Amino acid sequence: QVQLVESGGGLVQPGGSLRLSCAASGFTFSSYAMSWYRQAPGKEREFVARISNGGSGTRYADFVKGRFTISRDNAKNTVYLQMNSLKPEDTAVYYCYVRQLGSWGQGTQVTVSS
Repeated sequence: QVQLVESGGGLVQPGGSLRLSCAASGFTFSSYAMSWYRQAPGKEREFVARISNGGSGTRYADFVKGRFTISRDNAKNTVYLQMNSLKPEDTAVYYCYVRQLGSWGQGTQVTVSS
């Protein structure tokens, strides 16, 4: 079955960096676009970034442009989210998502605080 396992979250100070990973299994990873979403306490889940199946096409939410970079390694069945210049408002649970399969990971907590 489809499995998406996120990792790499944690506590970081404002201005710091984190790299999230999402390890995928149970489907042909290289055939699917992958996305990251996030959900802050009391808020709806929101789109963060998307990458095409081959990795050549990316799209970002306006609030992360220039700070976050999505990438993928199809040989490792893994998608990444490099997050730089983190702000307290980036605090959320971050989820990996395959829209065409309707599958979500369990999420990884990112907390930005001094």
